[in-house]
Amino acid sequence: MEDEFGHGHSVAAWVGVGILIVGSTFIAVGQFFTIMWCTWLGVVLCVVGLIAWVAMNVAGYGEDMHAVKDHENA
Repeated sequence: MEDEFGHGHSVAAWVGVGILIVGSTFIAVGQFFTIMWCTWLGVVLCVVGLIAWVAMNVAGYGEDMHAVKDHENA
């Protein structure tokens, strides 16, 4: 199967999603066991994950959009 461009194959995407998954897990555990600090830690981690994702894209760790467009035109 051919490896497709434009589907999260970047360091920025992997780091962002990894942090979001950890944050979501903290939110779920905090809500299930009614641990407020755990819930708020998860919320903070989700915000940090989004900021990290965008910052890494701006820093050049995202997908190269020119390669994606060239692949789509081929």
